[in-house]
Amino acid sequence: MRKTVLFTVFWLTVAAIIYSCQDASEIEKAKYMSNGKDLYKTYCQNCHGENGEGLGELAPPLTDTVFLKDNKAKLACIIKNGTSEPITINGKAYQGKMPDFPNLHDIDVAQVMVYITNSFGNNQGMYDYQKVTADLQNCK
Repeated sequence: MRKTVLFTVFWLTVAAIIYSCQDASEIEKAKYMSNGKDLYKTYCQNCHGENGEGLGELAPPLTDTVFLKDNKAKLACIIKNGTSEPITINGKAYQGKMPDFPNLHDIDVAQVMVYITNSFGNNQGMYDYQKVTADLQNCK
């Protein structure tokens, strides 16, 4: 009886450990999300809001999945280099100039992008820094 109980406890423990393990991509995304949230608070939240709601006529909301999805390749350029081009979200044009953040490294930009595109009602998955590096080479 005791042997059966120990055997059962052992295999339940092994099963729980295996079940609780995340794969490497989930761990990487969690790191990007955590660091991205901190960077967002430092660089973005003042204008785009704690919940990505934007700032009146000045800063667009980050809650529009369609805009973020359609412009994902441009996001790195917008974050790193800023923009003075109008941005239209849900038919509303935002004219405010977004400042540049030249001190952000490619990994920082990637982490902010992952946070933004997976928060505020968005769920767009991972976007690693190699892709950001490639996108930044194509900025206009």
